[in-house]
Amino acid sequence: MEAITRNPATGIYPATPDYVHAMEVQGAGRLLFVSGTMGLADDGSAPSDLATQLELIWGNIGRILAEAGMTAANIVRVTSYLRDVAYVPANSQARLRALGAHRVPTTAIVVETLSPDWLVEVEVVAAA
Repeated sequence: MEAITRNPATGIYPATPDYVHAMEVQGAGRLLFVSGTMGLADDGSAPSDLATQLELIWGNIGRILAEAGMTAANIVRVTSYLRDVAYVPANSQARLRALGAHRVPTTAIVVETLSPDWLVEVEVVAAA
């Protein structure tokens, strides 16, 4: 599989260092669509603080990817659903820690989650 970053140089606002405008995936034999994943512990409980929920989210996503024989390097798209716009910086930093130098198209949306205990929900698409 080949992932090609598509960031037009003109006619559009520039991508920032933490994401790309688009990713073209060629030769992928498998796609994995991961449901919105919450920062829940193994017992289903939601810690009260944002940092712990974000750590759990990316750990949970890592576990799901591993089940499919993939890693964060296979992620080609991230969408984050935040309960509060104030969560944007922490969410971005958690994503950057989880992905390392790997940059993908990403969107963050401020929403009311299904449970008020869920501060952030993240869904990803991965390809291999």
